[in-house]
Amino acid sequence: MLNAKELKTNIEKFLNLDYGKTLNTAQNYEKYNAISKVIMSLIIENWNKTEEIYSNDKQAYYLSAEFLMGRSLGNNLMNLGIYDEIKSTLKELNININDIEEIEEDAALGNGGLGRLAACLMDSAATKNLPVTGYGIRYNYGLFKQSFEEGFQVEKIDNWLKYGYPWSIRKDADTVIVEFANEKVKAVPYDTPIIGYGTNNINKLRLFQAEPLIEFDLDLFNAQKYEEAVKNKNRAEDISRVLYPNDSTEEGKILRLKQQYFFVSASIKDLIRKFKKQHGNNFELFKEYNAIQLNDTHPVVAIPEFMRILVDEEKVGWQNAWDIVVNTFSYTNHTILREALEEWDIKLYKKVIPKVYKIITQISNRFNRELKKDNNNYEKINLMKIIYNKKIRMAWLAIYGTHATNGVAEIHTNILKYRELKDWYDLYPHRFLNKTNGITPRRWLLLCNRELSEFITELLQGNKWITDLQALKGLKKYVDNKNVLNKILNIKQIKKEQLSAYIKKHEGISINPHSLFDMQIKRLHEYKRQLLNAFCILDLYYRLKENPKMDIVPRTFIFGAKAASGYVRAKAIIKYINEVGKLINNDPLINDKIKVVFIQNYGVSYGEKLFPAADISEQISTAGKEASGTGNMKFMLNGTPTIGTYDGANVEIVEEAGEENNFIFGTRVEEIEKIKDTYNPKEYYETVPGLKRVVNTLIDGTFDDADTGVFKELYNSLLEGTKEHRPDNYFIFKDFDAYRKAQNEVDSSYKNRMDWARKMLMNIAGAGKFSSDRTIMEYSNEIWNIKSKKLN
Repeated sequence: MLNAKELKTNIEKFLNLDYGKTLNTAQNYEKYNAISKVIMSLIIENWNKTEEIYSNDKQAYYLSAEFLMGRSLGNNLMNLGIYDEIKSTLKELNININDIEEIEEDAALGNGGLGRLAACLMDSAATKNLPVTGYGIRYNYGLFKQSFEEGFQVEKIDNWLKYGYPWSIRKDADTVIVEFANEKVKAVPYDTPIIGYGTNNINKLRLFQAEPLIEFDLDLFNAQKYEEAVKNKNRAEDISRVLYPNDSTEEGKILRLKQQYFFVSASIKDLIRKFKKQHGNNFELFKEYNAIQLNDTHPVVAIPEFMRILVDEEKVGWQNAWDIVVNTFSYTNHTILREALEEWDIKLYKKVIPKVYKIITQISNRFNRELKKDNNNYEKINLMKIIYNKKIRMAWLAIYGTHATNGVAEIHTNILKYRELKDWYDLYPHRFLNKTNGITPRRWLLLCNRELSEFITELLQGNKWITDLQALKGLKKYVDNKNVLNKILNIKQIKKEQLSAYIKKHEGISINPHSLFDMQIKRLHEYKRQLLNAFCILDLYYRLKENPKMDIVPRTFIFGAKAASGYVRAKAIIKYINEVGKLINNDPLINDKIKVVFIQNYGVSYGEKLFPAADISEQISTAGKEASGTGNMKFMLNGTPTIGTYDGANVEIVEEAGEENNFIFGTRVEEIEKIKDTYNPKEYYETVPGLKRVVNTLIDGTFDDADTGVFKELYNSLLEGTKEHRPDNYFIFKDFDAYRKAQNEVDSSYKNRMDWARKMLMNIAGAGKFSSDRTIMEYSNEIWNIKSKKLN
């Protein structure tokens, strides 16, 4: 570790080289870049050594369209064990580390749980000394920066690279060419170090950036046809320009397909080149040295792309090639929603990547022959065809082309096995297994909640829990210790006051830090039922208006969510919640009792402030719809009880922490299966007290949707249904009263402070199962068959 003098010398060296500045003249972002480069210079030797010690054994590669990494500086310093030293050394140089951390832009290369899981697994792989490399896309712009205008979501570019990104190294020598039907582009890799906690191992995340083979046409430029001169450049760069471009048109769909194929083809070519360097053309060995995990269906085109390269370019026989592919690849399913099981029109594949389409037809025909051999049920065969009705079913291709398909929570995996993918499970029962998601305790407790982390270390008399989260079970012995319980309550209050100050600064909204902080922070989707939450809040408001003396704990409802650019109904829900908030927050008779805050631009760094401060965690998705969730685990780890349905990882959370320490309500999966074909939401609309009143605010003029008609459409989707879905497809009306009763339980339980503190403690003590360290070890031992290898 550098002393203050050496650190200052090194920071000034980079400031001078990059900006021609000194510590006294540099801007904060320049200091951030210089400090980060100093840290990079400290780890580079171990990074190279780690790659070397991994090179002779089997390695795993995690292909994901999203890596929601968040900020790097604080997390890397924490994992290196030098955060406090750097903080105090910078203080000697009159630099506040918090100011430097705040200047860093989130590496927001993801939309939600999918990308954040990938980031947590990368952290855990490095911490556990596992040879795992991440592969993805280096998007120039993240999803989008969100703000609100008149309550509507407004999307602006997320220029996360505006100050550069000192945590990555461009590797031009490893550039590969990706070939589409009518163009070729360069895939230029940028490598980011993944620093493990308490180890010298440094793993790698490799993200590809799309660039043209020829920068611009000089002849056209000299002919003063400037736009035409750079047309190919722009077209190539569009591929990695932005995460999830709007695909409501054919052009948008083509760009998405090009994105998927671009990073997959680049990744496979990178791996093949690396393999051939060590083993020549002996591809029979490929599966012995490589395991490739497909994170959801976005990278599933890797299966036919690898087949194409093996058969067409490397001249491996079809049967041998297929055996290599199946035994190399495995697939993680992240959804139960049929509409989210990705399908592609064959015309797009023919247009964009015809050679790959040809391979897919051969795979599909082979599978059809296998099915017909043992089955004459043509209805069943049609249901399982990989290509059917002019569409390619990517999930079906993923299951057929891999040796393992895993769900991400016990209930999710069981629904896949016994309902949604039952035919596939019957065919390949040995391929299906569960890998419950996890989160890294380094970022989601050690970094974001220093006060609680230090107290846990004190209680457990050591910090073993940081890399062995099951050690938190040792906290259970303090469940009746009033001093410990009071300290936990005090720490929560500190985090609430910190968050209140942050929201005041960033949102301009004052909230009562002594109110109950009720949080629903996650991607905006109808099945996650932010609308149920909003209806219940509005119902509480109306009941308070009728009975101002009602005895309730003051409560602040905090929402954080982005709606996908083309998801009109999700955007309508955001607008509705903001309208509810405006009504309540501007009512002086109610303002000291309840408040609604929809924070803007929710992401990883905001989450680091929100999760530790929450009193209640909203996990209220329709039972059977949420595959797992990871936000629920972050809340739990920070001592927040769950109010939720029996869905996703909520099931395992209450198993670990006790149902008595959480608030479970609502219709369960089995009941939904029984009633879904006969369910009539109008019965509840007419009979459940208070429900009709809140639902009607969508159409009775209570709230203004600026003549867009989105509230009326929302109302119709609930009462009349749409061409895609039955009325009230997510059973909001059915669960409304049960949710309201559960919220009443929360209110009465919160008043008993010792009882509430016990719930907090038992949630922390039960969170050990939900470490991504456990998840990555299960992948490694049960799917990838890779071993830890530690750098001395």
